[in-house]
Amino acid sequence: MPMKFLIINSFRIMVYVAYIAIIVGGIALGLYQKGEFSNEMLGLTGGLAQVADFVIFTAGGWIAASLVCGLIVTLMDIRDDINDRLPDARRDD
Repeated sequence: MPMKFLIINSFRIMVYVAYIAIIVGGIALGLYQKGEFSNEMLGLTGGLAQVADFVIFTAGGWIAASLVCGLIVTLMDIRDDINDRLPDARRDD
């Protein structure tokens, strides 16, 4: 029974891991920039630029994760709906 549960929910786990990984990537990119992005684009300097970079890239990672994982779930749902209807299309009446 545990193996069946793991197989059924493996896709859900994969999406959760991808969601968190994309957000962490955005946070890491914000920390890596050290204010350079905000300095060039917004003219901010010092600690304010670093905080702005962290906020901008964290929000960007959250938005990107929502779009990517939402698209994956939507495409898999469409695929499941098509697979559910395939036996009806193959039936000879």
